[in-house]
Amino acid sequence: MLLSALASGAEAAFFSLQEPDLAKLNNSPNPTDKRILKLLADPRQLLTQILVINNAINVSIITLFAYIAWLLFGTLGIAEFAGCMLFATFLIVFFGEVLPKVYAHKNPLTIARRAAPGLAILKPFIQPFAKLLMAIGSWIEARYGARSYNHTMQELKHSLDVALTNEDTSPEERRILRGVVNFGSITVRQIMRPRVDIVAFKTTLTLPELLPEIMKWGYSRVPVYKESTDQIEGILYVKDLLPHIDKGPEFNWQRLIRAPFFVPDNRRIADLFEDFKDKHVHMAIVLNEYGATAGLLTLEDIVEEIVGEINDEFDDDEVFYSQLDKNTFIFDAKTSLHDFCKIAEVPFDVFDDVKGESESVAGLVLALFSRIPKPGETINYGPFHFTIESADNKRVKRVKINVGNKKKNPHKVS
Repeated sequence: MLLSALASGAEAAFFSLQEPDLAKLNNSPNPTDKRILKLLADPRQLLTQILVINNAINVSIITLFAYIAWLLFGTLGIAEFAGCMLFATFLIVFFGEVLPKVYAHKNPLTIARRAAPGLAILKPFIQPFAKLLMAIGSWIEARYGARSYNHTMQELKHSLDVALTNEDTSPEERRILRGVVNFGSITVRQIMRPRVDIVAFKTTLTLPELLPEIMKWGYSRVPVYKESTDQIEGILYVKDLLPHIDKGPEFNWQRLIRAPFFVPDNRRIADLFEDFKDKHVHMAIVLNEYGATAGLLTLEDIVEEIVGEINDEFDDDEVFYSQLDKNTFIFDAKTSLHDFCKIAEVPFDVFDDVKGESESVAGLVLALFSRIPKPGETINYGPFHFTIESADNKRVKRVKINVGNKKKNPHKVS
């Protein structure tokens, strides 16, 4: 029983050590304190070893109680066995678990120092079994952990569907709910500004040539390239240029350029958001699998995925779609499919079976037609009816989309 109490106390003590305790151990020359730090270097293995020891001791106690009861009563009936087990359980729980853990939480350093030598001695004998249990645990986690996550996401999406059908839920609330639920699954490629829409300045411009461009576009941060946008040299912060705006063509404004932050186009925006916070940057240059510039993404773009569009006093009220009725929209063809799904309130994966590598409405239409369609042509895909409003012999410019039953599973009908 004392061994059980010591094992339970050791578990509570080792994992109750606070920063001041660890600092004291680091500065201590005592070999026991060094041994504690060594054990804590792999906390998962330490916990497994303590649990193996504790359970082995508790099983031994139960076995010993059953043996003593058999010696006392000769035969062990149901009543005697139940009484023996209840009594042993009470002793183990109260004296072997509760009391030592309460004491260990109040005196973690003292208990850890008492338990460390014994754990260090037993470690070579327990370690093989502990590693086997850890391997089994890792296998189960790898096999069923993802399923559990997906199951949770399905529950969240189901709850969202319920909320969307609630008349008391405003459109703004529905938009925020959708953004929160889908935030972890959205990739950079889905919401980035594509390469053709990037405003960037060439390094060969002189300061007098650069200033009108800055005034024209009004951005506070602009990429700077050498020969083409595949060779982004850095990011120009306009505020860095303010003290030098009265200088002439000889001023070397290129020395103000800050290092660019590159990200792959398949990165999740949730991870990129953490990168922005850690690196204290607000803009990333997106690269495709070949290392070429694919687009650009800002911190504002990521935040807008949850809270909706954020327009300041310098933003143009650019209209990239119009809504004719509840289910009919006219979209600029370069609008991303992600934005279309968000506006039309349809699942983000609704076009996964047909869009291929396309991420825009124009790309989806080209995938459906397998050619560049002419104005007036129509095509259906499940509940969606597409009408080409404007196009030329090179590209689709504007598309009218009627969204039928949003609950249907789409399939191409021609």
